[in-house]
Amino acid sequence: MKSRSIAGVHTMKWNKDTFALKGNLLYTPSPEKLVSLASHYLVCEGGKVSGAFPVLPERYKGISVRDFGDSLIIPGFVDLHMHAPQYAMRGLGMDMELLQWLESFTFPEEARYADLLYAEKAYRIFAQDLKKSSIARACIFGTIHADATFLLMQLLEETGIVAAVGKVNMDVNCPDYYGESTMQSISETVRWIEASQERFQRIFPILTPRFAPVCSSGLMGELAGLQQKYCLPLQSHLSENRAEGQWVQSLFPESRFYGEVYDRFGIFGSHGPTVMAHCVYSSPDEVALMKERGVFIAHCPQSNVNLASGIAPARSYLDGGQRMGLGSDISGGFSLSGFRAISDAIQMSKLFWRLQDTDKKPLSLSDAFYLATKGGGAFFGKVGSFEEGYAFDVLVLDDTFLASPARLDMVSRLERLVYLAGQDCICEKYVSGVKVWDAIEDR
Repeated sequence: MKSRSIAGVHTMKWNKDTFALKGNLLYTPSPEKLVSLASHYLVCEGGKVSGAFPVLPERYKGISVRDFGDSLIIPGFVDLHMHAPQYAMRGLGMDMELLQWLESFTFPEEARYADLLYAEKAYRIFAQDLKKSSIARACIFGTIHADATFLLMQLLEETGIVAAVGKVNMDVNCPDYYGESTMQSISETVRWIEASQERFQRIFPILTPRFAPVCSSGLMGELAGLQQKYCLPLQSHLSENRAEGQWVQSLFPESRFYGEVYDRFGIFGSHGPTVMAHCVYSSPDEVALMKERGVFIAHCPQSNVNLASGIAPARSYLDGGQRMGLGSDISGGFSLSGFRAISDAIQMSKLFWRLQDTDKKPLSLSDAFYLATKGGGAFFGKVGSFEEGYAFDVLVLDDTFLASPARLDMVSRLERLVYLAGQDCICEKYVSGVKVWDAIEDR
């Protein structure tokens, strides 16, 4: 075990199952409560948090302790919505709205993943950058290609993060060069599920109908059957863009709102955990149905700005008790940084409050930090907090590069990292108690 300049290391033998990290802990057990514990021990047993203590209890005498001095220690971030094949095209087409952007940039790029040599090259870049990022867990779209999606899962397994990865389904209203028949979509999905379901320890399959306009009624009905047969979660898009919503209404005139299209086919939380990205224009009935079904909202503020989609009412969702987390929506969004997702969520909520509804106060630092950790983490279970029994997902942060003439408290230091940090502040990353990234060892 290597020593580091920011802290000392105890000489006890390293135990991978039971150990402690010492530093300044910050976490949010609830949106309105940001806990800060100075110079505390965070103990890991069997990949889970067993407690946070000012003095190491006698029962843990002799365990390995990594002392990070004055560094900040926070839960790893959760990204509920990203597109792995779009990582190669991030920052492109940002002058367009959603549907034109899909046609001009996204579909041509995703079609390239039929070539496994290209897929391996692109996905390796994505996986390595994700490993070094602040993201500990994620929900990830692949492409329609089963073999390329399996390859993506293999590469992500090597990073140590936990991720739900989906082979995309789309069989109507698709470009000639990028689409599949209904039967091809289902048969390839079954082949991919059965190849991957028991293959990985940390990566698992998630059903992924791209969005309602490109999925036939037959396809959505078949996916509902697969969800029940294989007990899988599901992810898709919902009410992101006005033109998209109008398109859905013209294709499914019998449905009162967008979410009801999915619900009619049983893929809206009825048969398993479900994530719907965006929800910028969700009607009251749609919001009520999401809450009833326990659907997770992936709030993607950066993407909603870049593609001029609008401002999602995040405060209303949070106050209304909706299950919600944050998403980068690579590459509608351009940054993998969980810090950036937090600051974007706060800033967009300020615009919503100022421009759309002055009764909906902006998100606070605590609110947005909660969404990036425990809020989104709930999709994966007891994740995103330092409460006892939660997964030991941890980021150790060094903020010494942000000089200050005065000594700042821990919350102020976290706030500065949210607005000023990239990925360079991350010293170490742990997922379920396993160290998956060490900045010094990687040099």
